[in-house]
Amino acid sequence: MTLKLNSAGILGLGYYVPEKILTNADIEKLVDTNDEWITERTGIKERRICAPEQATSDLALIAAQRALEDAKVSAEELDMIIVATISADSNTPSTACILQEKLGAKNAAAFDLSAACSGFVYSSAIATQFIETGVYKKVLVVGAETLSKFVNWEDRNTCIIFADGAGAAVFGVVEDGYGMLSFDLGADGSGAETIEIPGGGSRHPADQESIDNHMHCLHMNGKETFRFAVKAMGSTVIKSLERAGLTKEDIDYLIPHQANIRIIQSAAKRLHLPMEKVFVNIEKYGNASAASIPIALAEAEQEGKLKKGEIIALSGFGAGLTWASCIMKWAKED
Repeated sequence: MTLKLNSAGILGLGYYVPEKILTNADIEKLVDTNDEWITERTGIKERRICAPEQATSDLALIAAQRALEDAKVSAEELDMIIVATISADSNTPSTACILQEKLGAKNAAAFDLSAACSGFVYSSAIATQFIETGVYKKVLVVGAETLSKFVNWEDRNTCIIFADGAGAAVFGVVEDGYGMLSFDLGADGSGAETIEIPGGGSRHPADQESIDNHMHCLHMNGKETFRFAVKAMGSTVIKSLERAGLTKEDIDYLIPHQANIRIIQSAAKRLHLPMEKVFVNIEKYGNASAASIPIALAEAEQEGKLKKGEIIALSGFGAGLTWASCIMKWAKED
């Protein structure tokens, strides 16, 4: 049993989405599709696309600065930086190390975490352990992606869905009984090929053949992804609730991964939640993978939807295949 010295929770939030908006009408000019089909199947109306000169660390920097400002924490106070991403600036160094230098967080350890759309919750679980055990006091968790750079713009299966953005949270010690109550993290490697970027690693290093075959782009089996997600999104929250000693009726608000409106609706139905208790912004931002949940969380707080003492659930699924959820008692003041 882990020794828990402190209660860990979110002290501050921030997010950033690029200025460029790519609408469904714009997508119609690229592939054989239309606004009605995209909206009905995904719930997406538009998505944000980074500028050619922007890398993932650039988006992460703005989100992180806003989160630090919200938390009233300086970069020098950070003990650790975790960046959840599948679109790192480069294979090495980590995007977290690049972000550390940009922030001036000279006292922070830094590393990246790759769990795709589940990455922010995975990273939050790690941050929570360090704070609860008293090893660290302040941990910055960032979910950041520039997926537009990894999309094959001739592939209708992916180019209508994925987008860019960054969301960040500063974790620290909160009032006893508040903050992070439980987590459920899981993976099923047998589904590794369901969502993947097959090229660019040690299995398929960059060469002319891999480039010609779009192996450095996102590949997704839409039907299998949907089948997996519908089951995973709700069931992982139920497991987290059980670990927290709570029930579905205790949830005040659900912040799900913004992958597909039908998947979100299915999760809400399984949890017996009316959609009024579910935060949805997929119509504006598309699927920003690891950035999706923290962007939604920060925007929900910005809109005044999260009240101190309420039970908030986060839930996501992604490549790996992975899934993750957490339950928290909201600790921030309105």
